[in-house]
Amino acid sequence: MSVSKELTIVIPAKNEEKLLPRLLKSLLKQDYPSISNTRIFLADADSTDRTVQVAEEFNRDLAITVISGGLPSVGRNNGARCAQSRYLLFIDADIELADSTLLRRAVNLIKRKSLHCVTTDILCRDGGWADDALYLCNNIAQRLSRFHRPFATGMFMLVDKTRFDEIGGFDEQALFAEDYQLTRQISSGRFRVIRGGIYSTNRRFLKMGHGTILRFFLKTALHSRQPDYYRSKLHQAYWEAY
Repeated sequence: MSVSKELTIVIPAKNEEKLLPRLLKSLLKQDYPSISNTRIFLADADSTDRTVQVAEEFNRDLAITVISGGLPSVGRNNGARCAQSRYLLFIDADIELADSTLLRRAVNLIKRKSLHCVTTDILCRDGGWADDALYLCNNIAQRLSRFHRPFATGMFMLVDKTRFDEIGGFDEQALFAEDYQLTRQISSGRFRVIRGGIYSTNRRFLKMGHGTILRFFLKTALHSRQPDYYRSKLHQAYWEAY
């Protein structure tokens, strides 16, 4: 099977045997013409459950390769280094594409407009009003960031590989907000938010608390010019809260 040179998908994962099938099934439902021969790198951070086996079970329909992971930033960079495509799509293992046309439209948009980054809205299908409110704030921030400094999350981040390499990839020492740091280096004119959305979970909210997450978001914005802030061990709980 020939591998598409247009797009590579990178998924950092650790102990995601329960939610990973949702993501992979939603990829199979995409009407993107090259989905079956699009290389998918699952960057596994030493999972102790069946994450790797689950990924391999989808090899009949998707071109999945399991590679070494670590922190989300490390896993994403490892996948990017393996890629030989024009575009990279970073997605989290616990999301689900809400629209079967999302991938095709995102790729078409980034090509047609010569963009450097495309993202989409985050939805929480099984959450409560507080979860919906926090994700709504995130979505508003993403859309408004187009007029100043772009902001997108690693849940769904389609990027031009040449620009990604110029930036130097994700900060591998950052314990959180590595996606925020990277997209701030994208020109606002080369950034878009596309309709359609992805479904995420509320498990981090439940584990850490809505107030704690909100403080993380606010502090992220306040310390945007201080990369060392995101490397502090004080924030280790954030990326562990999956």
